[in-house]
Amino acid sequence: MTQTKKLRLALDAMGGDDAPACVIQGADIARGENQHFDMVFYGDRSRIEPLLKRTRYLGNAEIVHTSDAVSPDDTASQAVRRGKETSMWLSIASVANGEADAVVSAGNTGALMAMSKLQFRTMEGVTRPAIAAFFPTIGESMCMLDLGANLECDAENLVQFAILGQAFHRSLTGKKDPCLGLLNVGEEEQKGHEYLRVASRQLADPDLGLNYQGFVEGIDITNGKLDVVVTDGFSGNIALKTAEGISKMFTHLLRRSLNKSLISKIGYFLARSALKDMRNHIDPRRYNGAVFLGLNGIAVKSHGGTDKLGFANAIKVATELVEHGFLPDVSAAIAHANTILERKKEDA
Repeated sequence: MTQTKKLRLALDAMGGDDAPACVIQGADIARGENQHFDMVFYGDRSRIEPLLKRTRYLGNAEIVHTSDAVSPDDTASQAVRRGKETSMWLSIASVANGEADAVVSAGNTGALMAMSKLQFRTMEGVTRPAIAAFFPTIGESMCMLDLGANLECDAENLVQFAILGQAFHRSLTGKKDPCLGLLNVGEEEQKGHEYLRVASRQLADPDLGLNYQGFVEGIDITNGKLDVVVTDGFSGNIALKTAEGISKMFTHLLRRSLNKSLISKIGYFLARSALKDMRNHIDPRRYNGAVFLGLNGIAVKSHGGTDKLGFANAIKVATELVEHGFLPDVSAAIAHANTILERKKEDA
């Protein structure tokens, strides 16, 4: 009987605010939930080994030693120029060389994108890679991109982001026909910049086969009616940071209100189950794990300030993308869409 190849992840153990402890602890949680993959830790052996000995599931995990790490303050160009022996570069290289199936890092976002793009290369037909992640909504979770890789975009970029985002959502959720919208300052067709209107007309083309709902506004990000929201990296990154800030503010205000008086404490006791469900639904750690879409390799970016639960979720995202065959699916989707768009250009 044919044996299925075991999935293998490369983890940048030195990336993030609380590395390597957060990385090791998160990996231990992830391994406890899923025994069907191996992990290789890239970083300082003298710091990683003692932490591994305290884990439940990772005692014999492989370590690739390097004393160098990318600094949070490094620019992308500095990291690429000086970082060929860093934990980030080497963990990405293991995926590019076929030694691992995906890389996960909580390190410097700009450096991770630059190094991943340089080593993986952009997929054929993709003009720019994008960063995508899931958001909580009042319904099911929603995917949004770009979240900061491209501050300025044109119509072609946004159309490709839509195709990438739909494939990403489908791969992680199994939903066959995710509906998507293009973020704008209003829903009317005449609103927004010209490149937005051009992108909208192309996305609405029935030949592309996209479940496109038209322009959407900021309020639509969380109303649960959409599966994918497409925008440029400038607006997307602001939306992401705003959502994280609102979640923290809401949790803080709720905790403060529930501790104001004996009556409020009794109210919390009676409603604690419902409040726990709500807190879990909006917990940013459950949505941690942004993905660089449009590259010939899987790189998952964990929030640098996350804890072990958040990092475990980033690992879960990476394993699911590999297991669901994300790269072949998105490559085929981009090739199909570009063929249609090129043919229409020629016919015009």
